[in-house]
Amino acid sequence: MDDARNPLLRLQDLQHVLASGTLEESLDQQAAMTTALIGASSCSIMLLGGDEGEGMRMSMYARHGPLPEEALRASVGRGEGIAGRVLASGEALLVPDIGTSELAPLARRRAQAGTSLICAPIRIDGQIVGVINVASTPGQPAFGETELHLLEVTALFIGKSIQVQQLQHLLDSRFAQMALLQEAREHAGDPVRLAYRNPEDVAKILARSFFSEMTRAGFEPAQIVGAASELIEQLNRRLQRGAPS
Repeated sequence: MDDARNPLLRLQDLQHVLASGTLEESLDQQAAMTTALIGASSCSIMLLGGDEGEGMRMSMYARHGPLPEEALRASVGRGEGIAGRVLASGEALLVPDIGTSELAPLARRRAQAGTSLICAPIRIDGQIVGVINVASTPGQPAFGETELHLLEVTALFIGKSIQVQQLQHLLDSRFAQMALLQEAREHAGDPVRLAYRNPEDVAKILARSFFSEMTRAGFEPAQIVGAASELIEQLNRRLQRGAPS
């Protein structure tokens, strides 16, 4: 009984990092906690990003445990690889033994991982915004239905964590609120773009809004370039302050 209940009780720990630190810090913590919760050798969290014209693709945002170097740099679209299939289907995937599975050619194998893996979609307001992946530990039993359901619940926590973080940042910036509201009006027919915004996308939206507002206010191109230069100068000063001596 205790062995069956302990994983469920450990789910309570996830709530403590729902809104702690930055988004990257929160996701890193949740990846580490998921690894322990599932009994995995590694956990990775991939989120959607990219402009609409390029097609939204997933990249690595957090991880815990050893992963292949190519996995860290991977950009995955719908239907591409194992995580891409989960993104396209919207259904969690349990592979007890990747070596005997039809998905074997799609897997990135490594000596530190076992033969079992699970992938589950991450949702915000019903829309899929990424995928969480876990790999088993060598020498340990293969994942089963219990681990599959645990990962699905964990994915719900992670979706809420992302949403809380973004809402907190938006509430701190009226300019960001106005820029994203305008963007939402222009893409009213795309629910994914309204439910979740990759931080890189938000930065581009704010830059476009900044340019539009300065143009509307009558600033000349040279003056807008000056404003952009000041932004870069402020960034350089911040980087210099944060650099080790």
